[in-house]
Amino acid sequence: MKLFACTVCGAPLQFEDAACPSCNARLGFLTRERRLVAVRLADEGWSPVGEAGARYRFCANAAYGACTWLVAETPDPEASRFCTACRHNRTIPDLTQDQNLARWRKLEAAKKRLFYTLMSLDLPLTLRPDDPAGLAFDFLADQPATGAAGVMTGHADGLVTIAIAEADDSEREARRSAMGEPYRTLLGHLRHEVGHYYWTKLVEEPNALDGFRTLFGDERTDYGAALQRHYSEGPPPDWAERHVSAYATAHPWEDWAETFAHYLHMVDTLETASAFGLRLRPRASGGETLAEDLSTTVAFDPHREGSLARLVDAWGPLTFAVNALNRSMGQSDLYPFILAPAAVEKLGFVHARVRAVGAGSGADAASLG
Repeated sequence: MKLFACTVCGAPLQFEDAACPSCNARLGFLTRERRLVAVRLADEGWSPVGEAGARYRFCANAAYGACTWLVAETPDPEASRFCTACRHNRTIPDLTQDQNLARWRKLEAAKKRLFYTLMSLDLPLTLRPDDPAGLAFDFLADQPATGAAGVMTGHADGLVTIAIAEADDSEREARRSAMGEPYRTLLGHLRHEVGHYYWTKLVEEPNALDGFRTLFGDERTDYGAALQRHYSEGPPPDWAERHVSAYATAHPWEDWAETFAHYLHMVDTLETASAFGLRLRPRASGGETLAEDLSTTVAFDPHREGSLARLVDAWGPLTFAVNALNRSMGQSDLYPFILAPAAVEKLGFVHARVRAVGAGSGADAASLG
């Protein structure tokens, strides 16, 4: 994620801010430029401060405190009701229920971070009206009064279903503990589920399938039976030697989705580190310089970086440092993973497919590492 500054007073801003915490200027996000700007109300809409001529409207979901993204004015107001991210919503919960509204706002905040990365990588985003398997989201609340089973987070043919109960911290922690997961977040869920969507966009073609099956396995293996076996028997004891997570062992599709999500974790976090000009030169307690592999300078755009090796080389020192900082605050590790060489090779496959279809699609294949 980039860093942003108020275009009125220069105060630092967070991506999710709706108003400047210093001067209270209203803020809006310009999707094409990926900029958070102060806006003023003009006769024909909202205009970025200091930019003459441009006119926008806020996404319709701004009325619920769930979106700060701007939409370009068009002759047809109905066509520009929702922003780039919100137009992919198929179902939202009953917002007359305060609990649903609070949870949905958290989900939308996570989804905006997801879309920021997808757009920065130039990955395709098709809408349901244009493609029967286009990307869409159902944000659903459990209906215990009806006796129906609880909502299950998942993906099917481009439709991502998210149980909004996951937005409740205590509920998500209970599920994390019950599932034996070291890491469970709203953003992680969204990145994983869209990973299934992007399998069809990035992998399901003859020139990619062979490479996928070599690394991840044969996706034609019975999916239902594989999941049942995973939940009854658990992952193999040596899973960490080949996968980014225990759940990735369930089936090649889940391995891909977990690896894709991990790749997005890396790209977004590395961009944030780069925006802060992060430079790590650690020293041990006696003053001696530690091993060179714990030193790094994050000064590149991970969305456009051709070499996965550069991302991985920066990722190791960065995650070691943030884990140490978390422990200083009495928190568990922010990054509870170890990337084995086989998992890095799978990340390399994801990186190459993203570069081939999205960002850097015109790059020389030899530059892909």
